[in-house]
Amino acid sequence: MTTSAQGPDQASDQVTDRGTSAGPTQGRPTANAMRRALKRARDGVALDAGEASVLLQARGEDLKDLCASAARVRNAGLEAAGRPGVITYSRGVFIPLTRLCRDKCHYCTFVTVPGKLRRDGHGMFMSPDEVLDIARRGAEMGCKEALFTLGDKPEDRWPEAREWLEAHGYDDTVSYLRAMAIRVLEETGLLPHLNPGVMSWTDFQRLKPVAPSLGMMLETTAERLWSEPGGPHYGSPDKEPAVRLRVLEDAGRSNVPFTSGLLIGIGETYEERAESLFALRRIQRAYHGIQELIMQNFRAKPDTAMRGMPDAELEELAATIAVARHIMGPSTRIQAPPNLVDGEYALLIDAGIDDWGGVSPLTLDHVNPERPWPQIEELTERCATAGFELRERLPIYPEFLQRGEPWLDPRLLPHVRALADPETGLAVEDAPVVGRPWQEPDEGFAMHSTGRTDLHRTIDTDGRTTDRRDDFDEVYGDWEALREAAAPGMAPERIDADVRQALSQAADDPTKLTDPEALALLHADGPALDALCEIADDLRRATVGDDVTYIVTRNINFTNVCYTGCRFCAFAQRRTDADAYTLSLSQVADRAQQAWDVGAVEVCMQGGIHPDLPGTAYFDIARAVKERVPGMHVHAFSPMEVVNGATRTGMSIREWLSEAKAAGLDSIPGTAAEILDDEVRWILTKGKLPTATWVEVVKTAHELGIRSSSTMMYGHVDQPRHWLGHLRLLAEIQQSALSHNVEGFTEFVTLPFIHTNAPVYLAGIARPGPTARDNRAVTAMARLLLHPYITNIQTSWVKLGADGAAEMLRSGANDLGGTLMEETISRMAGSSYGSYRSIQDLIAIADQAGRPARPRTTTYGPVPQERHSTALASDGHLPELLPVVE
Repeated sequence: MTTSAQGPDQASDQVTDRGTSAGPTQGRPTANAMRRALKRARDGVALDAGEASVLLQARGEDLKDLCASAARVRNAGLEAAGRPGVITYSRGVFIPLTRLCRDKCHYCTFVTVPGKLRRDGHGMFMSPDEVLDIARRGAEMGCKEALFTLGDKPEDRWPEAREWLEAHGYDDTVSYLRAMAIRVLEETGLLPHLNPGVMSWTDFQRLKPVAPSLGMMLETTAERLWSEPGGPHYGSPDKEPAVRLRVLEDAGRSNVPFTSGLLIGIGETYEERAESLFALRRIQRAYHGIQELIMQNFRAKPDTAMRGMPDAELEELAATIAVARHIMGPSTRIQAPPNLVDGEYALLIDAGIDDWGGVSPLTLDHVNPERPWPQIEELTERCATAGFELRERLPIYPEFLQRGEPWLDPRLLPHVRALADPETGLAVEDAPVVGRPWQEPDEGFAMHSTGRTDLHRTIDTDGRTTDRRDDFDEVYGDWEALREAAAPGMAPERIDADVRQALSQAADDPTKLTDPEALALLHADGPALDALCEIADDLRRATVGDDVTYIVTRNINFTNVCYTGCRFCAFAQRRTDADAYTLSLSQVADRAQQAWDVGAVEVCMQGGIHPDLPGTAYFDIARAVKERVPGMHVHAFSPMEVVNGATRTGMSIREWLSEAKAAGLDSIPGTAAEILDDEVRWILTKGKLPTATWVEVVKTAHELGIRSSSTMMYGHVDQPRHWLGHLRLLAEIQQSALSHNVEGFTEFVTLPFIHTNAPVYLAGIARPGPTARDNRAVTAMARLLLHPYITNIQTSWVKLGADGAAEMLRSGANDLGGTLMEETISRMAGSSYGSYRSIQDLIAIADQAGRPARPRTTTYGPVPQERHSTALASDGHLPELLPVVE
């Protein structure tokens, strides 16, 4: 699986000669510094960046010493993995899907231009027939991996690429790549490993179901090599180090077995190379998703801007491998491309590699075509001479197969299991490589009801089985790294500001509040907070009147099986956990019917991201409700679920939402927002959608006439400045929608963080929820900052109780939400306020605030008299399946 980095470019810019392959001329470390660093490596002491940069310069006897200690670390890792003395490789074919690219890397001969492709008789992309021809021939020769290599987003640079994709029915290169991966799986049985370059979080969701592994070389974190004219990556937007690091983090968040690595000798200093290795270690510790690292040595090529640069010497490569082994530890697999080492196999084995990457008996290395692959028989002999056995592996390493969910999509399991040794996880070398179906079940969502399906009722009587999952220490990432990142939010910062001036502006015209004034008010306390809430309540009265609204609704959480890894969520369970459950379609429809029978006008349906759930299952769920209860408003599927459905089906978000609307979806909940600031989101959640994707889903829904709520969960690792940014963003979205005659958000819902069973709190990272002051300030400021765009502000009796909700009604809120009938998510987190409130209970909360109450629909319209009468007649006398809290 050699994800060779020496790809894309036809640039003519000359690269500055930096004197050595490792960058600007550097002084050799002193003998004392080398001795100290070598001793620390021998003793197994963690190296720092300075010591690593010293060891990267080890040569001669020093290098032998360094390699000996690195080899011991490697050997310990192989022993722990259950394959001592084994070096692996992957037998595969290389498929250069397109040689066009938007980048201009100055060392690349892989990339070409449209005119040259035409002159040589090639299309802008390989055709499906060309792709399948290579894959079929590879399968006949016993290959098991199809390694797709291609340039980054060529359609962004080349009109010819965009025209080719459009003519063949694809939105972008990733869409075509996904389609070809599916065809290779179905028609040849080879396992795709995809290297499309820089990928977004959404791209990972699109590609993970069709490939057991993906990859992208980090290459270097030396920003100057990208930003300065003459640098090897100058003019290449996808080679910005921060962008590439974000890709590695998104891969980890998405539970994708990922390949990365360094390209050494392109002008970086030893210090910069060490920094790159430590950046990889940081990401690996946070997500444990890097299955292998490639250490690749730069080789100058004719007809490139870097043709005059010296090659990275093999001793330099060996030192880099050994230092990488010490920094990354025994469990990370480290690889060197065997066709770039000039026969010095023993040197690299001694340095600590345990994998040779992809080796093809059929196709050349398209990125280094001048370097033929060694024969597998020769590799076998060289490994044996060094005391190792060469074994074939699959694109996904055994360790990731053993982890199981969520690292491998269920639709790929039959393909992988057909080729994997069940004992070792390595390849069965003589396994027949034949195509197998890759598809959603033809019958749609036919999952049987399983597990604790009465959890919606028994959560109030029997509670949770345990307060945490038994994989608590692994599933959410590196708690120590998270604790460091979250430290600033553990104690909310205070600011000194002129609150009186801010209050005056809020009372006069809240739309003119500056950010400093808004922040001052978000920090208000004592008499200033009382004044703020009074101003907000006056604005509420002037905007929507005194009526407190509520809706007769039922929550239906159709599954709690989820592997997204949200650290605030106590609802998600693995399928094997005692509290896990999944409802059948008939159970969903039954609950909707029950709700209708007692006067409901809405069902709110959300669930976990179940790995077996087809992307079309959401359509089936909406359709099941509408077929059973045609008049019921279906308020369902968070933006995270929308993205999951879209990426699993291969549809765009717009296409998926259109299909969902046709199936019966009326509106979507604006949950999965938490805090719309990725600084906070990546502490709160491992794998949930980023802010930009949430915004894309909501805006697209609004454009299609699918309205949504909006929410904010606060009081964990956030600060008032994050609340301000979140509210400003929501106001901006709604203002834009209204300016285009799009109705957009129906309401804003405040969601105080429930800490009791939340993993991020149990790990000692989050605060124990917001204070009473926080709740009042957030409610009041939501009223002021969202005015006049979002006029309905909802408070949550589930999270605050009756007294707390009444207080929020005096602080700017005008809505109490719903009767719910069942509520599992907050109750699993530890809320003590039950799962159901009768209409009379909600009226009593409004009475407590001194206000009248009236029912509403999802979109805040009047409720038909028949519905209201039915609800009143059934109030407090719900069917047996529905929990009633006394």
